[in-house]
Amino acid sequence: MDAAGLPALLQAAAPLLAAAFTLWGSPVTWLEIVAFVLSLAMVAANMRVNPVAWPLAIAASVLYALLFAASRLYGEALLQLFFIAVAFWGWWQWLRGRGADGGALVVHRLAPRGRWVLAAGVLVAWPLAGFTLGRFTDSDVPFADALATVASVAGQVLLGRKVIENWLVWLAVNVFSVGLFAWKALWLTTLLYALFAVLSVAGWMAWRARLDVTRRPG
Repeated sequence: MDAAGLPALLQAAAPLLAAAFTLWGSPVTWLEIVAFVLSLAMVAANMRVNPVAWPLAIAASVLYALLFAASRLYGEALLQLFFIAVAFWGWWQWLRGRGADGGALVVHRLAPRGRWVLAAGVLVAWPLAGFTLGRFTDSDVPFADALATVASVAGQVLLGRKVIENWLVWLAVNVFSVGLFAWKALWLTTLLYALFAVLSVAGWMAWRARLDVTRRPG
């Protein structure tokens, strides 16, 4: 996100960032309401492995990038820009992607080696991202912001490849993010991520049932 052009962008988005109502003493913006609805629709589509989830993700990410930038959650704002790029990739993967066997991409598990690589990648990238946010932005929660950002990147890549463990990563991210957004008094987004945590469990169960069907002989 271009730091020089950010104030002008936020000023242009001021009507959307106006308060629609107050919740627990903090304003809830029109932008947050629309992003909330789009995000719930996106997760519902993800649970059904419906490719329409990806254009919904793009729309929601644009709105959340603006919301988080206005709240000085710059890691989360940049993450939304990453989500937009990955959403186009994920959309293509779900429509045209191929699995390791050359067949159509289906729900599958991550190999044990892949789990170690994923964990190591998150542990290495987290402090680097936290230091970067602390050094180059005015974020007041750089390392918390960085952890949510890095783990979300991992979850989004797994989701794009229809790896069932994406739901476990998202469960951890969503539970952590509830605390982060509550700290920032983004109450509607806090509620959204609490719902996301519940839906992560439901998504895991739905994909596990789908995985069991694909493994069933005959």
